[in-house]
Amino acid sequence: MSLANTRIVARLLAVAALAALTAGCFQPMYAEHADGTPGLREKLMGVEVPPVDKNNASREARIQVEIRNALAFKLYGTATGMPPTHRLVLRFNSSRSSLMIDQATGLPTSENYGIDAQYNLIDLATNKSVMTGTTFSRVSYDIPGQLQRFARARAFRDAEDRAANEIAENIQTRLASFFVAGT
Repeated sequence: MSLANTRIVARLLAVAALAALTAGCFQPMYAEHADGTPGLREKLMGVEVPPVDKNNASREARIQVEIRNALAFKLYGTATGMPPTHRLVLRFNSSRSSLMIDQATGLPTSENYGIDAQYNLIDLATNKSVMTGTTFSRVSYDIPGQLQRFARARAFRDAEDRAANEIAENIQTRLASFFVAGT
């Protein structure tokens, strides 16, 4: 065997030995624990998501419901939550800005919609904050012609829904990280 082949075999043996040492350390995030401690799914199901306080019949109230529903589905799935152990307090602001303006009409042809959210996870046993964070979402949408006002309204609503879903995804990922790592 040549010197190059010997080095390759030695490296492969080292990689295999390291893989064997760390194989027992790996555990999937959503796996059930054999020792009876609650898994990540059960911990996420214990998070209560109360309604955000926005004025009824406003655009922000609709977005609030969209974020809350998306977050509840990501945390609980199709089931309802378990008895709450934590409460997630959520606040957000939305923004809208024009990206491109039509030279002839002076009206926007593409807009950007954004949501900035702040969240606070409170442990119900101690009534203390255990985690806080912020997240944001920016989505763009095209306005398909100035005379198509209903298409513009629908594009705007779809952008709101996409941004709300992204906010819920970001918060769910951060909560999962907190419950697994504790940070």
